[in-house]
Amino acid sequence: MYETVSIGKIVIETIILIYAVSIMLSYGLLSVISAFYLRRYMKRQSYTDYNQIISSPFAPSISMIAPAFNEEISIVENIRSLMSLFYHDFEVIIVNDGSKDTTLETVIKAYDLEPVDFAVPNYLPSKKIRNVYKSRNRSFRNLMVVDKENGGKADALNAGINVSTKNYFIAIDVDSVIESDSLLRLAKPFLEEKDNRVIAVGGSIRVANSCILEDGQIKAVKVPRNFWARFQVIEYTRAFLMGRIAWSELDGLLIISGALGLFDKEIAIKCGGYYADTVGEDMELVVRMRRYMSEKRQPYRVRSIPDSLCWTEVPGSARILGRQRNRWTRGMIETLFSHKRVFFNPRYGAMGLLGYPYFFFFEWLAPLVEFFGLLYFILIAILGDPNWEFFFLLLAFVYMFAILFSTFAILFEQKTFNRYKRNRQMFSLLLSAILEPLIFHPLTVWWGLKGNFDYFILQKKAWGKMTRVGFAKKT
Repeated sequence: MYETVSIGKIVIETIILIYAVSIMLSYGLLSVISAFYLRRYMKRQSYTDYNQIISSPFAPSISMIAPAFNEEISIVENIRSLMSLFYHDFEVIIVNDGSKDTTLETVIKAYDLEPVDFAVPNYLPSKKIRNVYKSRNRSFRNLMVVDKENGGKADALNAGINVSTKNYFIAIDVDSVIESDSLLRLAKPFLEEKDNRVIAVGGSIRVANSCILEDGQIKAVKVPRNFWARFQVIEYTRAFLMGRIAWSELDGLLIISGALGLFDKEIAIKCGGYYADTVGEDMELVVRMRRYMSEKRQPYRVRSIPDSLCWTEVPGSARILGRQRNRWTRGMIETLFSHKRVFFNPRYGAMGLLGYPYFFFFEWLAPLVEFFGLLYFILIAILGDPNWEFFFLLLAFVYMFAILFSTFAILFEQKTFNRYKRNRQMFSLLLSAILEPLIFHPLTVWWGLKGNFDYFILQKKAWGKMTRVGFAKKT
């Protein structure tokens, strides 16, 4: 009996060790791939003339679709930011998704809007559109505001796609601020690819909390004063510069952030657009578009680029952050289960053999394995005969790796875009990297567990309220 228990302990501890090492090795490999790509990308960028994109007849025409629900605090500044982008052929479509505050009235007054007759095509299903507005001021001729019944973000994006008049569309969060040349940088992969059809391009997302906004643009980049937002600066840097860039190179990218993504409208419509009954509509659409292209045996690419920067306000409290991460977890689970056919299926190329398994084992299962592994050691400690040497050695190894990984993310940022220029800002980020595994990470594990519980047990579908405070203004 004793020998059986001992063998069981060895097996469990070996599985935990193999899992931890596998995650760290995968992170390390992704970091190496990202480092080589970023070096090559920055070298190429030094020779790029973006004026050629503006003058090219093949440059994509773009509709920017921004769903808005109760955004009265920042809606005017954010529209101003979108309207000031440097591009030759684009329109801005704000979809007021049944806001209960003064979002619509604020926009009508600020931009002198009036209702217009507009025959809305029925490409994709959406809730009833009440009115389509355009400005009397010719300076805002590329602005369109759609007022519709509330149906959620996915439904609002479908309505925006139906109204759009361009060949490509960008799905963007209305609370985000996009840098002036971002459309040029997003359009570039569509022109570069010769043998494959680019169906989607994602840009890097940065944290705007505590940054200074003036005339719709970020004028001063600052490390957030709020420590929850500061943790997310490191998290976002890791995710975009060391994660999605590598997956783009491996052709296994499964997600493009809902805050900034450029999509081929024709393919999106053929796939049925956004599904309104999911809370992870951005990831789900990317996977579905990829499946469509693979099943039609059409060569394609989904790309992520590092320097098309979008600044977004992230949650500044644990309560709201927990709601967001709960929703992200449920959205990921929905997508993985809806497209389980992709799992290790060579028909879907790198997505099926690399991308999907990675998300399954290291994104979805990670908080579950970590929680039950900790539970196992607590149980062993209570029952007696714990292997404390193994426990503390593994804990120290994981903790040091987490700090090292975050430090490399900060180094990547400094070597490429160098947004945080002051030594004090760097010290603040490095200190946050040391504290993150002790404070922020345990909470992300808890929120991931709760997301699993809400999905499988409570079958929760709600988004959860996201409260915003707006951006700081230059004075």
